[in-house]
Amino acid sequence: MRSSPTPDETFVLWYELGNLYEGAANDARRVFEWGFAVVCVSAALVLLSAPLFGTSWAGPLAPAIPVVAGLLAAGGSFAWRRARFLKKRNTLRLVLAKAGEDADRPTAGGLGKYYDAQLVLLRSEYEYLRSLGNRRALRSARLFEEAFGFTPEDRFECGPLNVRPDTQEMRALRERWEGRLAARRMAGGEAAPPLGLREDLAYSVFPQEMTIPSELATRSAYLKVSCDLSRKRYGRSLLGVPEEMRYRAEKDLREYQALLGK
Repeated sequence: MRSSPTPDETFVLWYELGNLYEGAANDARRVFEWGFAVVCVSAALVLLSAPLFGTSWAGPLAPAIPVVAGLLAAGGSFAWRRARFLKKRNTLRLVLAKAGEDADRPTAGGLGKYYDAQLVLLRSEYEYLRSLGNRRALRSARLFEEAFGFTPEDRFECGPLNVRPDTQEMRALRERWEGRLAARRMAGGEAAPPLGLREDLAYSVFPQEMTIPSELATRSAYLKVSCDLSRKRYGRSLLGVPEEMRYRAEKDLREYQALLGK
């Protein structure tokens, strides 16, 4: 069972698709920043034009000019970014389809495209969603179950974590999850649920290559979930954590603080 994939050509395509979705997550922020900058520059130009040309050229529409300019700039930027995103996504989908892959179902052939660190984060997110207990969170948790084979009965304790990447425990979990996905396919031919931009914006569900920065970010994310669940279950003080778990809780907190540089 492979815990750290050795990317071949197909894996590289999946990682490109994952990076594309990750980049699209920042488009809204970039569009807002660009639109706000245009509003500020337009407002400054309108104010500076008054001593030179007077105010009659704009009249009562002067306050609306920066807003309209910002909206047009933001709308144009969003349309350009989205068109570029769709073009590249469709190209990657076509190439993956030629390789026999379904670009909407990265787990259809198993979890071999995923690094351990990302699977630990996804399983931690699943545990956190189940802890919320509301309808929307449970619906999202159900998506994790169908797409990744997670179950509440997994030997996966989050808060503090008892599973680390590239360990025997993680390999055993991989076998359990992949076995569940395979059994579902064999029993009824049920395909994994389709995943897209919305799901990736919420949970980063597409395979990601674990470069050093991304692995540090991933480790920081799942340790944060672990620490949050520890506090939710046992209180902010570690005194409330059972003795056999306290060492792991302290280790999680130290590692999380070290990653944050605190």
